[in-house]
Amino acid sequence: MINIFEVNETNKMIEHENLDVRTITMGISLLDCIDSDLETLNKKVYDKITTCAKDLVSTGEAISTEYGIPIVNKRISVTPIALIGGAACKTAEDFVTIAETLDRAAKTVGVNFIGGYSALVSKGMTLAEKLLIESIPQALAKTERVCSSVNVGSTRTGINMDAVKLMGEIVLETAKATKDQDSLGCAKLVVFCNAPDDNPFMAGAFHGVTEADTIINVGVSGPGVVKTALEQVRGKDFETLCEMIKRTAFKVTRVGQLVAQEASRRLGVKFGIVDLSLAPTPAIGDSVAEILEEIGLEHAGAPGTTAALALLNDQVKKGGVMASTAVGGLSGAFIPVSEDQGMIDAVNAGALTIEKLEAMTCVCSVGLDMIAIPGDTKASTIAGIIADESAIGMVNQKTTAVRLIPVIGKGVGEVVEFGGLLGYAPIMPVNQFSCDAFVQRGGRIPAPIHSFKN
Repeated sequence: MINIFEVNETNKMIEHENLDVRTITMGISLLDCIDSDLETLNKKVYDKITTCAKDLVSTGEAISTEYGIPIVNKRISVTPIALIGGAACKTAEDFVTIAETLDRAAKTVGVNFIGGYSALVSKGMTLAEKLLIESIPQALAKTERVCSSVNVGSTRTGINMDAVKLMGEIVLETAKATKDQDSLGCAKLVVFCNAPDDNPFMAGAFHGVTEADTIINVGVSGPGVVKTALEQVRGKDFETLCEMIKRTAFKVTRVGQLVAQEASRRLGVKFGIVDLSLAPTPAIGDSVAEILEEIGLEHAGAPGTTAALALLNDQVKKGGVMASTAVGGLSGAFIPVSEDQGMIDAVNAGALTIEKLEAMTCVCSVGLDMIAIPGDTKASTIAGIIADESAIGMVNQKTTAVRLIPVIGKGVGEVVEFGGLLGYAPIMPVNQFSCDAFVQRGGRIPAPIHSFKN
């Protein structure tokens, strides 16, 4: 039973500490839309999405109004399109027509993003998967709301270095295809290792083939709530600090559980998971970096940052997992640069580099996220960064990801403005030494020895 104290406490977190439900994401299976005729396939895809999600936005808005809980985004994820389009698509341009159909459906139902223009190629690539990947630059240039992801590795399979090399090229081509928007297409493209089937957050969301026909996944966020809570235990020992983070994460996740169950009931769709990640925004006071500073660092990136982030991530999971019947997705702390004012300040102060961010990804919930780099960065260098991040995920049995934005025509020290939740970012330098010969080897990096658990 919720008492009046808990109601007042939640209201305070919403009004003063930037607590929100970041997204309600409806996952929709498109497996029953598969057809060998491209026109028929596109019609089936459009009809299913617009039928299943017709009430998603209005339901989210109604819950937000009735409960006083901000629900920032309503989104859709679909079955990886490489699986859906294989029978009908003979060229990369054929796949682009499906992206345009997804975009049209997203606009019809009113969601801000639709994810699942994806391929899962951790061990090898089918012809359809290769064609979809090659279509990504044009697909993202011709659409507004479509998000794309490619899974290039896993702990069970190793890393598909052919796919890694290709994705280095595709990221750069996507940047060029959207250069008139400061290479914004790359902000909608994620390269994964160990991608989860039930992630509600964009740009990496897709509806896994193990999921039900339609599900509701919710992503909560509350960096500002955690930061405010930690102000009460300044100077206290780590045990006290951890207890405060756990208690706060529990409260934040309870809000997500409430919204998820209510949305599930009203839409008549199964409840999937609550992703209890701390996802920052450009808003002042809504920053993961500021939590790290409250723990005791001058800036994110200072010595001790990785340890502080590991502590934060673990306690968020320990507190949140008790608050929901099903926790999934990524769950932990996101460390995007452009979406976190504290991270931007740390970069500008010289405290935070890509190399330090890579070390931090060993212990956070995802990876190198929303990092702007010079537009003249080589494709092989991007592929090398993807390979490094994939190796961290593969060896540590965790999800890692790369969302780099080579901003065409801009260099180190300049600033790029993306707008909205995507924020703005200083362009960061990358290591100039070559990894060409490494990337050119091709083949697959084998799975680590601890992957064999049968």
